[in-house]
Amino acid sequence: MGYWWVNHKKTGKREVQGGFLWSPKRDRRGRPLRGYDNMELAQPGDVVFSMIGAQVGHIGIVQALAETATKPEEFGKAGDDWAREGWKLPVTFQPVPQSFRPKAQLARLKPHLPKAHSPINQDGGGSQNLYLAEISDDLGEVLLELVGLAGQVRPTSTPAVSSTEVLADIQQIESDQKLKPTTREQLVKARLGQGVFRNRVLKLHPVCKVTGMADPRLLRASHIKPWRECNNTERLDGANGIMLSPHIDALFDQGLISFENDGRMLVRPDLPAEVLNQWSIPASLTVSPFHASQWEYLAWHREQWASTQAAG
Repeated sequence: MGYWWVNHKKTGKREVQGGFLWSPKRDRRGRPLRGYDNMELAQPGDVVFSMIGAQVGHIGIVQALAETATKPEEFGKAGDDWAREGWKLPVTFQPVPQSFRPKAQLARLKPHLPKAHSPINQDGGGSQNLYLAEISDDLGEVLLELVGLAGQVRPTSTPAVSSTEVLADIQQIESDQKLKPTTREQLVKARLGQGVFRNRVLKLHPVCKVTGMADPRLLRASHIKPWRECNNTERLDGANGIMLSPHIDALFDQGLISFENDGRMLVRPDLPAEVLNQWSIPASLTVSPFHASQWEYLAWHREQWASTQAAG
């Protein structure tokens, strides 16, 4: 879970009442803006602080990933100069117990404002060119206190990563200046098994494909075609993933099992039968069929599964 600050400007009341955020994908000159790119990064469960005019008066919870959508009809003539196509992010808003004006709380806010892409300027007014701003946990906690919700909303902490291989991948992503900052953030989160990739996989597989486990906290978003073999598009493609329980993920990741497109599980002969027996997994298991968008990735996995089997 993360924290965001939205400067609604002239469409604020319509967005709060409608339960969404909407932005163009580019500015009037066709250039990307950080405040618009951030729409793709917000995750279900994230907290959004809403500033309309000069007052923070609502708090929202992101309900789903942003999707491409035309400009809402309820905007009327507001935003006539915006492109018709943009991002729509579902957010459920509610009034806060106590609203506040950032200008009156600058002393509390300034120590926690980001050095770049701050949602407010030095005098407490909303940043003109920043629609949706990512803010730190520290600033989020201060805002929760100011609106009277201290201790009632807690972000989930990110587990520490110690794998040398994963850290090396992240360093490579961060140093690739050809990537947009937002793309780098998405790739890093995907490498950590979080963020956009995980949520895209959850849309296809809300439960473990094999066990039926439905608690997302106990599931892993497993790449079908491994990270090392993918281009950046494939690394973030939800079709290149399956939600699996940890022990099933271990079998799949090591190529000890694979799947046909129709859901039939393939078991490598060198996998001891007692492993499947102890985990109550039938060797002749057939799971629900896979989506057509996953067939190419599964073909890759089966090819590697077959080559490993032949080598063994």
